[in-house]
Amino acid sequence: MSDFTFTIDEIEIPAKEGQTIMEAADAAGVYIPRLCDHEGLRHQGGCRVCTVKAAGRSVSACTQPAEPGLAVENETPHINKLRRDLVEMLFHEGNHLCPICEASGNCELQAMAYRLDMTEPTRFPYLEPCRPVDASHPDIALDTNRCISCGRCIRASQDVDQKGVFGYVGRGIHRHVAANGPDLAHTDAEITDFAISDEVCPVGCIIRKRVGFVTPIGEREFDKGLIGRKISEKRNA
Repeated sequence: MSDFTFTIDEIEIPAKEGQTIMEAADAAGVYIPRLCDHEGLRHQGGCRVCTVKAAGRSVSACTQPAEPGLAVENETPHINKLRRDLVEMLFHEGNHLCPICEASGNCELQAMAYRLDMTEPTRFPYLEPCRPVDASHPDIALDTNRCISCGRCIRASQDVDQKGVFGYVGRGIHRHVAANGPDLAHTDAEITDFAISDEVCPVGCIIRKRVGFVTPIGEREFDKGLIGRKISEKRNA
């Protein structure tokens, strides 16, 4: 049973004490866009794609606690424009060449762009980073030219795998994930780690060798529907 209710776009949402806006929304089958957040990982509030208006203030839904009677705006033209601007900047900061990327169709950044009607190249000039690809590990490669600094692999490695394989290097728009060592081969990363699994990295940054393009184009997760549909299906069940 819920402890209280609040509203998202005038839809009544049941919530329990201690839940964030996003946690309560997910449980109710109302999707709030996100990139850095992932079920089972501690919340970071870094990407700001989950920004909503709560009581007239802009907040990150993944970190903001739900409150009794709170009025939240989620799917409005103004908020979705802000989200689209953020997603465009993520494309502009990295090398996201969807037609030749093995994550195409399984990429959350790509899927979010489609959801937010970003169907043309970004308005911003591409930074075109040129970072070396770390292919030193026998089973894993790391292409940080695609990194969007979501931190999901860092939190997964620290909190779930209890290893700390990854960390941030650089600052500002130059911040990206790197191996906590000279290279991946000199870490205790394993192909079975949760941080290496397909569901953690939202783009094509962490690559599992010898399994690329296993799922044909047209049969990949986001080839079949918009991102967030699994959460929305709860409401229609």
